[in-house]
Amino acid sequence: MKLSVFTVMLPEYGLQDAAKLLADHGYEGVEWRVTSVRPDLAGNPPSFWGNNRCTVDVATLPQQATTLRDLTKKAGLEMCNLATYMAASELEQIEKVMQAAKVLGAPSLRVGVPRYDRTRSYSELFAEARASLAEVEKLSKKYGIKGLIEIHMGNITPSASAARRLIEAFDPKHIGAIYDPGNMMYEGYEAWRMGLEILGEYLGHVHVKNTRWVTTGTDENGTVHWQAEATPVNEGMADWGQIIADLQHVGYDGFLSFEDFSTLPTPDKLARNAVYMRKLLAR
Repeated sequence: MKLSVFTVMLPEYGLQDAAKLLADHGYEGVEWRVTSVRPDLAGNPPSFWGNNRCTVDVATLPQQATTLRDLTKKAGLEMCNLATYMAASELEQIEKVMQAAKVLGAPSLRVGVPRYDRTRSYSELFAEARASLAEVEKLSKKYGIKGLIEIHMGNITPSASAARRLIEAFDPKHIGAIYDPGNMMYEGYEAWRMGLEILGEYLGHVHVKNTRWVTTGTDENGTVHWQAEATPVNEGMADWGQIIADLQHVGYDGFLSFEDFSTLPTPDKLARNAVYMRKLLAR
């Protein structure tokens, strides 16, 4: 397995500086954040989901593709995935990004599935997502770029089982899943190895982060309320030693892409995470 960084966790760095920083810390890959860039946020402090300078504007990605490919190669990095924020139903946009991905040399891109918020039934959302992914699969076959859904809290695939159920109608060469144990600490936890076995050949990529639950107070009924928060990768509830052992057991040899939302300074996170994960991989 090789190490990568999803650039959402590098909000204070421009693209070129980020590529050099990852190479200097010994990472082999990069997962560029690709979404709409809001000029009105440019004066705000850097943040993961606000003024994130380490973002490729999805609107201009086709024009930037050659430059982005070249700066990535110059840093000695592989482009392991494009972390887009497109819904699987945004087919026109997905096609444009797949065309750019071919220029970039990226093997896959992330597509979103519906959120579950109790306003619509799971069955209805499932049917819509399945129909959208059928069209994404056609585009994947056309361009050779795999579409990946993410195991993510708050949507209809918060677990390995739910992800497998949604995508098992498709060819795993073209549609797969991003395994994200940190997200599964919010909801969707299943025994790590069992979840990986459930995903089987649909396992396409892995995100690395960690999470813990903390109490936020007690209401008037005496109910204690809890909230999940990000932690350093080695400090949360997801047992990365066991996860790595289970990934090795199922034969995964792709990228481990860090998406560390903890509050440590970015250079410290990059250094600590690389050392920690290489220790786990070497056991």
